[in-house]
Amino acid sequence: MPPIHPDQRVAVLSDAQNLYHSAQTLYSQNVDYSALLEKAVQERRLVRAVAYVIRADSPEEESFFEALEDIGFETRIKDIQTFADGSKKADWDVGMSLDAVTLATKVDTVVLCTGDGDFARLCEHLRQEGVRVEVMGFAESTSETLREAADTFVDLSEREETFLL
Repeated sequence: MPPIHPDQRVAVLSDAQNLYHSAQTLYSQNVDYSALLEKAVQERRLVRAVAYVIRADSPEEESFFEALEDIGFETRIKDIQTFADGSKKADWDVGMSLDAVTLATKVDTVVLCTGDGDFARLCEHLRQEGVRVEVMGFAESTSETLREAADTFVDLSEREETFLL
């Protein structure tokens, strides 16, 4: 596992839906994205920070998207899909994975802020390419497979006062 050093180039990819639902389910609170980004970067060189969000037409979401941009995240916005049977779907798994693979040639470390086990194979691929992979999520809702596939795992639950609003 490559060590952390100040010249390390970092990309932070945040699965906002996953973090939101985890924080709400576990604590009925929201994630402090400013603290999340600061911890993810750890005084290294930030190359890109991207938050993947879903537009569900709730009144406060536009101000949330703007707040993410003010903190330093690019926002990638996808509209929620509603199917004929009334079911809804929206996720960024493929988009996040493609961005991570693309960024892997430009960074030393990719920080995935998610608990979604679907990203375990991505972690394995990035590590095979020589990229350090760090995962940040809530232990109670982070896939064990994902945690094992990463170089390190930061449990946001261990510092609720820092990572929750």
